[in-house]
Amino acid sequence: MPNFRSGSSTTSSTSESVINETITSYQYRTGYTFSVSGHNIESTDIDGYINPTSTSVNEQTVGGVNFNWTTLDATSNPRWKISNPANSFSLIENVMAPGLDTVTNINRVITTSTTTESTSTFGQ
Repeated sequence: MPNFRSGSSTTSSTSESVINETITSYQYRTGYTFSVSGHNIESTDIDGYINPTSTSVNEQTVGGVNFNWTTLDATSNPRWKISNPANSFSLIENVMAPGLDTVTNINRVITTSTTTESTSTFGQ
């Protein structure tokens, strides 16, 4: 049987945790955007009307969530005329319809490592 007078004992323990995380975000436009730009143009409406009317579209279900969209009634778009036919003109109409705008996916891995050391010293 051994006879120890003094000494020490060291133990070490290491653990590692790995988390794989995925975040998905959906961004929606719930209405429309209508814009017009240009030069040497004007509305043909006697009151200078330049905004189309809106209408509701059918319900849509995405990921178990129901949505009703408000969109542009294309039959009510304003009509334009050239103010001075002798000059140049430009007309740009831009419509952004409602619905899914962007999908953002974030994937990340989180790794955590923990090391524990314990030292025992003994003597007589």
